[in-house]
Amino acid sequence: MNKRYSLHHIHSADEFTFSPAEYSYFKYGDRSYAEKFAKELFEGFIAQHEEILDTDKEILVLPSPYMAIPTASNFLCFYFKKQLDYYLFQKGKKSSILSKINRNHTYTTDYGTLSFEDRKSLIANDTYYLDKDFLRGKLCIFIDDIKITGSHEFTVNKILNEFDVQADFLFMYYAELMNFELDPKIENYFNYYAVKNVEHVAEVMVKPSFQFNTRIVKYILGLESSNFDYLTSKIKKEQMDHLLELAISNNYHLIKEYETNINTLTQTELNYGY
Repeated sequence: MNKRYSLHHIHSADEFTFSPAEYSYFKYGDRSYAEKFAKELFEGFIAQHEEILDTDKEILVLPSPYMAIPTASNFLCFYFKKQLDYYLFQKGKKSSILSKINRNHTYTTDYGTLSFEDRKSLIANDTYYLDKDFLRGKLCIFIDDIKITGSHEFTVNKILNEFDVQADFLFMYYAELMNFELDPKIENYFNYYAVKNVEHVAEVMVKPSFQFNTRIVKYILGLESSNFDYLTSKIKKEQMDHLLELAISNNYHLIKEYETNINTLTQTELNYGY
């Protein structure tokens, strides 16, 4: 089985069945919207395809591939799993299992600005790993926030074929582009709809519901110095410490474009006596 489900279908460049503002906040680390979207996604899926979960197979849920820093879709996946596990509990079934496709590289390019071929070319240079024996015989639900060109799904299917994974696969999205006459850059329209500048980013980061993801870490590390200084003056010292830890964990200290701001974070730690 290889199926796909998406809750919202994008047919137009100016009319949507979801909130672009909420989506923008979600992409920049407001996990309250990850929780909201996950609940909507699960309820929509169950309303149309409950029979897929009527299985004796173990169920795995997997977010889009990442290295060390979770993507925004990872939080969508986490909250979806909570909804799914409560449903399985009510049915007297085993809880689902959270799994992961590991990736070994990262890039500074803003994915939302690329065409399908450019996206495919970019991620083709990456290397991925999954445990095919662990996936064997299970129902594997791959969760992502949006499908625009399908390059990630293409890549995941390529990995599954290369590893000869014998399992059932379900690709699930909060939203999916259905009108291929629209420019794929519409993804950036959603990404930046409400979070357009460093001031907006600072507003998101002071929320109790904020959590770092790959997009916001890359955004901060790529800021020019005056904007970086502005942002770090608005956030807590603990967030700056965590930002440095995440940057190192994803090998961002080896990327020239991020070098200056990582050095500034390092100096801040030294000034505090660490």
